[in-house]
Amino acid sequence: MTKSNKGAVVITGTSTGIGRAIALKLTEEGYRVFAGVRTEKDAEALKQVVSGDLTPIIMDITKVEEIKSASEFVSLAISAEGLFALINNAYTGFDGPLECIPIDDIRRNFEINVIGQIAVTQAFLPMLRKTKSRIINISAICGRFALPYRALLSTSKIALEAITDSLRMELRSSGIEVLSILPEGIITPEQADKVEADGKKVLANMSPEMKAIYGKNFQVCIEESVQGNRTTGLPSEKVTDAILKALEAPKPRRQYFVVRSPWKWKLYALYKRLVTHQYFYDNLFKD
Repeated sequence: MTKSNKGAVVITGTSTGIGRAIALKLTEEGYRVFAGVRTEKDAEALKQVVSGDLTPIIMDITKVEEIKSASEFVSLAISAEGLFALINNAYTGFDGPLECIPIDDIRRNFEINVIGQIAVTQAFLPMLRKTKSRIINISAICGRFALPYRALLSTSKIALEAITDSLRMELRSSGIEVLSILPEGIITPEQADKVEADGKKVLANMSPEMKAIYGKNFQVCIEESVQGNRTTGLPSEKVTDAILKALEAPKPRRQYFVVRSPWKWKLYALYKRLVTHQYFYDNLFKD
């Protein structure tokens, strides 16, 4: 395996979707990529489509022993080269009314989207400190404000933004840059299938009373999410381009918004703060 000219990068959650796109793009751009996947099957699938310097590593970010094993493997592999960047991308999503989501799913959401991010960061920080590198956390536009039926994704991404801010201040003396990427909906067909299947499951498990309260608007929410992931969202290249900018900027920005119109989202967030919750909700789901 030849040494990359641009440095070694660890990326979590690369089996499908945006994580896979990030891994392939950075390999193409000349980075030495260590791509975190959960299974050997995912690792083999990734190797089939890559011709550059990419090494899949088994790393379920909810399993301490797998994180430790992956960090030890990367440490030995990079040796004196050092680790240029860690990209925390792995996440899960559970859409639905909070009243209807099983507590075990809620726990798993925070185990992956919050605790797992911290666990991976802790494991790779010694390597990053040696090279005064950078940490890139893949957040989302809902990391700026919460939305109905997306409470778990919103709260976990808001938490990730807080983690990013705290780490940025704590690691300043170590010379490590910490930043976040906040995209709006991205075209990821695999995610569309998952959102659709999970939405149907939540609806099927609702009691008649819950369906009367939430069913109609939750169905609208699911349909919009699926449509965004299939056709109307931004192409994944928008995210990978932002990550390249963040990796290669001498002094990266604190946040990179990957949206069609930054002003639209700023005004949307302001609108949500100024109007009543019921007015905002009614207009969000108006016929």
